[in-house]
Amino acid sequence: MANLKAVRDRIKSVQNTQQITKAMKMVSAAKLRRAQQAIQQIRPYANKLNEILRNILSNLGGNAGSDFGKMRPVNHACIVVVTSDRGLCGAFNTNIIKSAKTNIDDKYAGVRQAGNLHILCIGKKGYDFFRKHYPDCHLIKDYVELFSDLSFENVARVSQSLMDAFSEGKYDAVEVSYGQFKNAATQHAETEQWLPVPKTEAPIGNGIKADYIFEPDMEELLAILIPNILQTTFQKYLLDTQASEHGARMTAMSKATENAEDLLKALKLSYNKARQESITGEILEIVGGAAALESA
Repeated sequence: MANLKAVRDRIKSVQNTQQITKAMKMVSAAKLRRAQQAIQQIRPYANKLNEILRNILSNLGGNAGSDFGKMRPVNHACIVVVTSDRGLCGAFNTNIIKSAKTNIDDKYAGVRQAGNLHILCIGKKGYDFFRKHYPDCHLIKDYVELFSDLSFENVARVSQSLMDAFSEGKYDAVEVSYGQFKNAATQHAETEQWLPVPKTEAPIGNGIKADYIFEPDMEELLAILIPNILQTTFQKYLLDTQASEHGARMTAMSKATENAEDLLKALKLSYNKARQESITGEILEIVGGAAALESA
Protein backbone atom coordinates (compact mmCIF):
# COMPACT_ATOMS: atom_id res chain seq x y z
CA MET A 1 0.00 0.00 0.00
CA ALA A 2 2.90 2.35 0.68
CA ASN A 3 4.04 1.98 -2.92
CA LEU A 4 0.51 2.72 -4.20
CA LYS A 5 0.30 5.85 -2.08
CA ALA A 6 3.65 7.10 -3.39
CA VAL A 7 2.52 6.61 -7.01
CA ARG A 8 -0.83 8.35 -6.30
CA ASP A 9 1.00 11.31 -4.77
CA ARG A 10 3.32 11.48 -7.78
CA ILE A 11 0.37 11.42 -10.19
CA LYS A 12 -1.31 14.23 -8.27
CA SER A 13 1.91 16.29 -8.31
CA VAL A 14 2.36 15.86 -12.09
CA GLN A 15 -1.28 16.79 -12.70
CA ASN A 16 -0.86 19.99 -10.70
CA THR A 17 2.31 20.82 -12.62
CA GLN A 18 0.55 20.17 -15.92
CA GLN A 19 -2.21 22.62 -14.97
CA ILE A 20 0.43 25.28 -14.29
CA THR A 21 2.24 24.70 -17.60
CA LYS A 22 -1.06 24.84 -19.50
CA ALA A 23 -1.95 28.14 -17.84
CA MET A 24 1.50 29.62 -18.56
CA LYS A 25 1.25 28.50 -22.18
CA MET A 26 -2.10 30.27 -22.59
CA VAL A 27 -0.81 33.46 -20.94
CA SER A 28 2.30 33.49 -23.13
CA ALA A 29 0.20 32.89 -26.25
CA ALA A 30 -1.97 35.92 -25.42
CA LYS A 31 1.07 38.11 -24.74
CA LEU A 32 2.79 36.82 -27.87
CA ARG A 33 -0.02 38.03 -30.12
CA ARG A 34 0.38 41.59 -28.87
CA ALA A 35 4.18 41.49 -28.90
CA GLN A 36 4.26 39.94 -32.39
CA GLN A 37 1.96 42.63 -33.71
CA ALA A 38 4.18 45.35 -32.23
CA ILE A 39 7.43 44.01 -33.73
CA GLN A 40 5.83 43.33 -37.11
CA GLN A 41 4.65 46.93 -37.26
CA ILE A 42 7.98 48.52 -36.36
CA ARG A 43 10.46 46.16 -38.05
CA PRO A 44 10.00 47.18 -41.74
CA TYR A 45 10.01 50.85 -40.76
CA ALA A 46 13.10 50.52 -38.54
CA ASN A 47 15.00 48.40 -41.07
CA LYS A 48 14.36 50.87 -43.89
CA LEU A 49 15.35 53.85 -41.77
CA ASN A 50 18.50 52.04 -40.67
CA GLU A 51 19.35 51.24 -44.29
CA ILE A 52 18.92 54.91 -45.25
CA LEU A 53 21.10 55.99 -42.31
CA ARG A 54 23.90 53.60 -43.26
CA ASN A 55 23.79 54.72 -46.88
CA ILE A 56 23.92 58.40 -45.94
CA LEU A 57 26.89 57.99 -43.61
CA SER A 58 28.66 55.70 -46.10
CA ASN A 59 28.28 58.17 -48.97
CA LEU A 60 29.46 61.08 -46.88
CA GLY A 61 32.28 59.13 -45.26
CA GLY A 62 30.73 59.60 -41.82
CA ASN A 63 31.05 63.36 -42.29
CA ALA A 64 27.36 64.14 -42.06
CA GLY A 65 27.31 66.66 -39.25
CA SER A 66 27.08 63.80 -36.77
CA ASP A 67 29.60 61.81 -34.78
CA PHE A 68 27.45 58.69 -34.83
CA GLY A 69 28.99 57.38 -38.05
CA LYS A 70 32.63 58.13 -37.30
CA MET A 71 34.88 55.19 -36.54
CA ARG A 72 37.56 55.66 -33.90
CA PRO A 73 39.92 53.39 -31.94
CA VAL A 74 37.93 51.42 -29.38
CA ASN A 75 39.36 52.14 -25.95
CA HIS A 76 36.01 52.21 -24.15
CA ALA A 77 32.98 50.11 -25.07
CA CYS A 78 29.48 49.36 -23.85
CA ILE A 79 27.64 46.08 -24.41
CA VAL A 80 23.86 46.24 -24.01
CA VAL A 81 22.47 42.83 -23.01
CA VAL A 82 18.69 42.49 -23.46
CA THR A 83 17.19 39.46 -21.71
CA SER A 84 13.90 38.67 -19.97
CA ASP A 85 13.05 39.23 -16.33
CA ARG A 86 11.79 35.68 -15.80
CA GLY A 87 12.89 32.19 -16.75
CA LEU A 88 10.95 29.09 -17.86
CA CYS A 89 11.51 30.00 -21.51
CA GLY A 90 13.94 27.30 -22.57
CA ALA A 91 17.40 28.34 -23.70
CA PHE A 92 16.27 31.83 -24.71
CA ASN A 93 18.20 33.81 -22.08
CA THR A 94 21.15 31.43 -22.14
CA ASN A 95 21.63 31.93 -25.89
CA ILE A 96 21.56 35.74 -25.61
CA ILE A 97 24.02 35.70 -22.72
CA LYS A 98 26.26 33.28 -24.62
CA SER A 99 26.23 35.58 -27.67
CA ALA A 100 27.17 38.59 -25.53
CA LYS A 101 29.84 36.61 -23.67
CA THR A 102 31.43 35.38 -26.90
CA ASN A 103 31.48 38.93 -28.27
CA ILE A 104 33.10 40.27 -25.10
CA ASP A 105 35.71 37.51 -24.86
CA ASP A 106 36.66 37.63 -28.56
CA LYS A 107 36.26 41.25 -29.61
CA TYR A 108 36.59 43.28 -26.44
CA ALA A 109 39.01 41.22 -24.36
CA GLY A 110 41.59 44.04 -24.42
CA VAL A 111 39.03 46.67 -23.44
CA ARG A 112 37.85 44.47 -20.59
CA GLN A 113 41.40 43.84 -19.42
CA ALA A 114 42.00 47.59 -19.35
CA GLY A 115 38.93 47.99 -17.15
CA ASN A 116 37.07 50.07 -19.72
CA LEU A 117 34.19 47.73 -20.58
CA HIS A 118 30.66 48.68 -19.51
CA ILE A 119 27.73 46.23 -19.58
CA LEU A 120 24.24 47.71 -19.58
CA CYS A 121 21.68 45.06 -18.61
CA ILE A 122 18.02 45.25 -19.58
CA GLY A 123 16.25 42.32 -17.95
CA LYS A 124 17.04 40.61 -14.64
CA LYS A 125 18.40 37.36 -16.10
CA GLY A 126 21.28 39.06 -17.88
CA TYR A 127 22.02 41.24 -14.86
CA ASP A 128 22.18 38.24 -12.51
CA PHE A 129 24.64 36.44 -14.80
CA PHE A 130 27.07 39.30 -15.46
CA ARG A 131 26.98 40.45 -11.83
CA LYS A 132 28.32 37.03 -10.80
CA HIS A 133 30.67 36.20 -13.66
CA TYR A 134 32.00 39.59 -14.82
CA PRO A 135 32.81 41.50 -11.60
CA ASP A 136 35.70 43.30 -13.33
CA CYS A 137 33.32 45.08 -15.74
CA HIS A 138 31.33 48.22 -15.03
CA LEU A 139 27.77 46.93 -14.67
CA ILE A 140 24.97 49.42 -15.37
CA LYS A 141 21.75 48.36 -13.63
CA ASP A 142 19.68 51.54 -13.98
CA TYR A 143 17.46 50.03 -16.68
CA VAL A 144 17.17 46.41 -15.53
CA GLU A 145 13.38 46.68 -15.15
CA LEU A 146 12.78 48.56 -18.42
CA PHE A 147 10.46 45.81 -19.71
CA SER A 148 7.78 47.01 -17.31
CA ASP A 149 7.22 49.94 -19.70
CA LEU A 150 8.40 49.71 -23.32
CA SER A 151 6.82 52.95 -24.49
CA PHE A 152 8.92 54.84 -27.02
CA GLU A 153 9.43 57.74 -24.60
CA ASN A 154 10.71 55.45 -21.86
CA VAL A 155 13.05 53.49 -24.16
CA ALA A 156 14.28 56.73 -25.73
CA ARG A 157 15.74 57.75 -22.37
CA VAL A 158 18.06 54.75 -22.50
CA SER A 159 19.08 55.17 -26.13
CA GLN A 160 19.59 58.91 -25.66
CA SER A 161 21.88 58.36 -22.68
CA LEU A 162 23.97 55.94 -24.76
CA MET A 163 24.13 58.36 -27.68
CA ASP A 164 25.19 61.18 -25.36
CA ALA A 165 27.90 58.99 -23.86
CA PHE A 166 29.14 58.07 -27.35
CA SER A 167 29.17 61.72 -28.48
CA GLU A 168 31.09 62.74 -25.37
CA GLY A 169 33.70 60.05 -25.98
CA LYS A 170 32.79 57.97 -22.94
CA TYR A 171 32.18 55.02 -25.30
CA ASP A 172 33.91 54.36 -28.62
CA ALA A 173 31.51 51.53 -29.53
CA VAL A 174 28.09 50.33 -28.41
CA GLU A 175 26.81 46.86 -29.31
CA VAL A 176 23.49 45.21 -28.48
CA SER A 177 22.87 41.52 -27.74
CA TYR A 178 19.20 40.63 -28.05
CA GLY A 179 16.74 37.96 -29.19
CA GLN A 180 15.62 38.30 -32.81
CA PHE A 181 12.06 37.10 -33.33
CA LYS A 182 11.36 34.88 -36.34
CA ASN A 183 8.18 33.09 -35.32
CA ALA A 184 6.64 31.49 -32.24
CA ALA A 185 8.96 28.49 -32.46
CA THR A 186 12.15 30.19 -33.70
CA GLN A 187 14.21 32.90 -32.05
CA HIS A 188 17.85 33.76 -32.69
CA ALA A 189 20.35 35.39 -30.34
CA GLU A 190 22.03 38.25 -32.20
CA THR A 191 24.73 40.80 -31.39
CA GLU A 192 24.74 43.93 -33.56
CA GLN A 193 26.85 47.06 -33.62
CA TRP A 194 24.63 50.03 -32.85
CA LEU A 195 27.25 52.78 -32.58
CA PRO A 196 29.07 53.89 -34.57
CA VAL A 197 26.60 53.19 -37.36
CA PRO A 198 28.08 50.45 -39.60
CA LYS A 199 28.66 51.66 -43.14
CA THR A 200 27.22 50.02 -46.24
CA GLU A 201 30.18 48.60 -48.14
CA ALA A 202 28.34 47.13 -51.13
CA PRO A 203 26.98 49.54 -53.77
CA ILE A 204 23.23 49.74 -54.21
CA GLY A 205 21.39 48.57 -57.30
CA ASN A 206 23.46 48.43 -60.49
CA GLY A 207 26.70 49.53 -58.87
CA ILE A 208 25.30 53.00 -58.08
CA LYS A 209 25.29 54.33 -54.55
CA ALA A 210 22.30 56.21 -53.22
CA ASP A 211 22.43 59.98 -53.59
CA TYR A 212 20.06 61.90 -51.33
CA ILE A 213 18.78 65.43 -51.86
CA PHE A 214 18.30 67.26 -48.56
CA GLU A 215 15.68 69.90 -48.02
CA PRO A 216 16.21 72.04 -45.96
CA ASP A 217 19.90 72.15 -44.98
CA MET A 218 21.62 68.74 -44.67
CA GLU A 219 23.28 69.52 -41.34
CA GLU A 220 20.06 70.72 -39.75
CA LEU A 221 18.02 67.81 -41.05
CA LEU A 222 20.47 65.07 -40.08
CA ALA A 223 20.90 66.51 -36.60
CA ILE A 224 17.25 65.55 -35.98
CA LEU A 225 16.91 62.55 -38.31
CA ILE A 226 19.89 60.46 -37.18
CA PRO A 227 19.05 60.38 -33.43
CA ASN A 228 15.43 59.48 -34.24
CA ILE A 229 16.52 56.61 -36.49
CA LEU A 230 18.91 55.30 -33.84
CA GLN A 231 16.19 55.47 -31.19
CA THR A 232 13.78 53.58 -33.45
CA THR A 233 16.39 50.88 -34.06
CA PHE A 234 16.98 50.55 -30.32
CA GLN A 235 13.23 50.24 -29.75
CA LYS A 236 13.17 47.42 -32.31
CA TYR A 237 15.81 45.50 -30.33
CA LEU A 238 13.61 45.52 -27.24
CA LEU A 239 10.38 44.65 -29.05
CA ASP A 240 12.18 41.82 -30.85
CA THR A 241 13.37 40.44 -27.52
CA GLN A 242 9.95 40.77 -25.92
CA ALA A 243 8.25 38.83 -28.71
CA SER A 244 11.04 36.24 -28.67
CA GLU A 245 10.63 35.74 -24.92
CA HIS A 246 6.91 35.05 -25.15
CA GLY A 247 7.39 32.76 -28.15
CA ALA A 248 10.12 30.81 -26.38
CA ARG A 249 8.07 30.50 -23.19
CA MET A 250 4.97 29.38 -25.06
CA THR A 251 6.99 26.70 -26.86
CA ALA A 252 8.71 25.58 -23.65
CA MET A 253 5.42 25.32 -21.73
CA SER A 254 3.82 23.43 -24.61
CA LYS A 255 6.66 20.88 -24.51
CA ALA A 256 6.42 20.68 -20.72
CA THR A 257 2.68 19.98 -20.94
CA GLU A 258 3.28 17.20 -23.46
CA ASN A 259 6.04 15.70 -21.31
CA ALA A 260 3.72 15.80 -18.27
CA GLU A 261 1.08 13.91 -20.26
CA ASP A 262 3.61 11.22 -21.20
CA LEU A 263 4.74 10.97 -17.60
CA LEU A 264 1.15 10.63 -16.40
CA LYS A 265 0.57 7.72 -18.76
CA ALA A 266 3.65 5.94 -17.44
CA LEU A 267 2.70 6.62 -13.82
CA LYS A 268 -0.88 5.42 -14.29
CA LEU A 269 0.43 2.24 -15.88
CA SER A 270 2.77 1.71 -12.92
CA TYR A 271 -0.11 2.42 -10.53
CA ASN A 272 -2.37 -0.15 -12.22
CA LYS A 273 0.38 -2.75 -12.14
CA ALA A 274 1.07 -2.13 -8.47
CA ARG A 275 -2.66 -2.25 -7.71
CA GLN A 276 -3.06 -5.56 -9.55
CA GLU A 277 -0.07 -6.98 -7.67
CA SER A 278 -1.62 -5.88 -4.38
CA ILE A 279 -5.00 -7.46 -5.24
CA THR A 280 -3.31 -10.67 -6.40
CA GLY A 281 -1.35 -10.83 -3.15
CA GLU A 282 -4.51 -10.39 -1.10
CA ILE A 283 -6.29 -13.17 -3.06
CA LEU A 284 -3.34 -15.49 -2.53
CA GLU A 285 -3.44 -14.78 1.20
CA ILE A 286 -7.19 -15.56 1.34
CA VAL A 287 -6.80 -18.78 -0.66
CA GLY A 288 -3.84 -19.81 1.47
CA GLY A 289 -5.77 -19.14 4.66
CA ALA A 290 -8.79 -21.13 3.44
CA ALA A 291 -6.56 -24.05 2.46
CA ALA A 292 -4.95 -24.03 5.87
CA LEU A 293 -8.35 -24.11 7.58
CA GLU A 294 -9.47 -27.04 5.41
CA SER A 295 -6.34 -29.05 6.18
CA ALA A 296 -6.78 -28.38 9.89
